[in-house]
Amino acid sequence: MTLAPRPLAGLAQNAWVRFAVRRAGRLVVSVWVLITASFMMIHLIPGDPVRAALGPTAPAALVRARRTSLGLDDPLLEQYWHYLRHLFSGDMGTSMISNLPVSETISDRLPATVELAVYAFLLAVVIAVPLGTVMAVLTRGGRGRRTELAFTSTSVVLAAVPEFLLGVALVYVFGVQLGWLPVAGRTGPDSYLLPVISLAVGPAAVLARIMRVELLSVLGADFIRTARAKRLPARLIYARHALPNAVTATLTLAGLLLSSLVAGTVLVENVFAWPGLGSTIVSSILAKDYPVVQGIVLVYGLGVLLVNLAVDVLLALLDPRSTIMEG
Repeated sequence: MTLAPRPLAGLAQNAWVRFAVRRAGRLVVSVWVLITASFMMIHLIPGDPVRAALGPTAPAALVRARRTSLGLDDPLLEQYWHYLRHLFSGDMGTSMISNLPVSETISDRLPATVELAVYAFLLAVVIAVPLGTVMAVLTRGGRGRRTELAFTSTSVVLAAVPEFLLGVALVYVFGVQLGWLPVAGRTGPDSYLLPVISLAVGPAAVLARIMRVELLSVLGADFIRTARAKRLPARLIYARHALPNAVTATLTLAGLLLSSLVAGTVLVENVFAWPGLGSTIVSSILAKDYPVVQGIVLVYGLGVLLVNLAVDVLLALLDPRSTIMEG
């Protein structure tokens, strides 16, 4: 008589285990698509990247030797296999221009980009949550029409302004005209202000609007009316009952905005000559240094996937009924 493996069967029925398996499966598939896309990028771009990197006057023998050393003359599937094998062993290739390992270039530049994105994200949240909360309180129940109109109009305009355009305006006002802040480089704490503000203003405007709308919705719920009927202090109603229920959608959008912040660093870093991955990928594209471009695209893609995974896990912890039980 054979007994069923009850512990394993019970584990398979556990909602958290099914959630972890679903998310892990999606992450693996997404990473595979990302790796394959970054590999195909160098083969889909017209022209010879080696010739483009070495220049039109480079000897043909040097170009052939370079193509052979990079394995570009091998069959495509063989190149793909070598790419995967080297990638999982930590080898992301060698720069065609500097002859330095791509992983070394990325490890030198990545901290500056991460700093910029994280500081901008924190600033956006610090501005958006209190501002959205205050606007919801001031405009609750149809009050403060002029305040609502001013807030909505201003936030729409700020959210629509591109990061690099705002960066140029900030450089002109605070760097060139007033001379208060450095206009380029990563020279000290004050050099972070303008690029961080450029990245944070748009997401802060969007998050503040979402926060206001979510809080207005929560303030009209029955449990808030019950809390008021019990004559609880207003600060307890907002802090304990309203804000925790309004923050879920805000966090979802904040996670997505963090992904866009990482991508937005590409343009902002070039405006402020910031020594991060954004300025490196632009210079590598111009120099047609495709191994470096390939590696940086892979790092940006992995960053976005990991941020989305972290948002999914956080939402599952905050609201298990909607996230854990989804099919």
